[in-house]
Amino acid sequence: MESSGTQQLSMPAKELFAALMALGLIEKDGAAWILTKEGEKRGGAYKESPQYGKYIVWPEDLSLQPPNKPANKPSQNLRTATAIGKAFELSANKINFILSELGWVNKGLKGWLVTDQGKKQGGIQAEDRKSGIPYVRWPDSIIESKSLIETIGQVKGTGDTQEGQTPDSGVNSGSEAVGFRDKFEAKHRSADGHFVRSKAEMLIDNWLYMAEIVHA
Repeated sequence: MESSGTQQLSMPAKELFAALMALGLIEKDGAAWILTKEGEKRGGAYKESPQYGKYIVWPEDLSLQPPNKPANKPSQNLRTATAIGKAFELSANKINFILSELGWVNKGLKGWLVTDQGKKQGGIQAEDRKSGIPYVRWPDSIIESKSLIETIGQVKGTGDTQEGQTPDSGVNSGSEAVGFRDKFEAKHRSADGHFVRSKAEMLIDNWLYMAEIVHA
């Protein structure tokens, strides 16, 4: 399939196809070039010719310059599971398990793979340069995710700890600490003998035990 527009753009056909493909306007389908949805949006269309057969035509004002990023937009910092864990005082393994429970990552043979749902949360697949083990990087905003915060609250046994509490009950800090331990007693026993404060944490502890991952 040919592409009309070489003359208007003063560019050799080979370079034109490369530029159009780099912009995501066309793609290869066997031996032929076909329009992508983005190519159709930019005005690309099919035409038929007795001499050339089916080919693609483009508007004369088509720009092959890549779209510029907003000048004042700050670059997005990305976090690993380890960095997320530090924010919530949890290990990277527990964070990855929580992300898996949310449907944002899947466990691979080695490492973790981002899912389509995870991509919607801003997850980006990455790979360790030395080991090749896959992992996922997340935008800073992930630590503000309501779903993540609620799940972590359940894991840590603090999901509803503020409900029904008074700001100042006149009890000293030592009594408050004892009261907290009484209220959230570590009474759930996991498969490896650990006692934890919530069923959610017990599930994670059991999963880590079955996966033979050393954990605290």
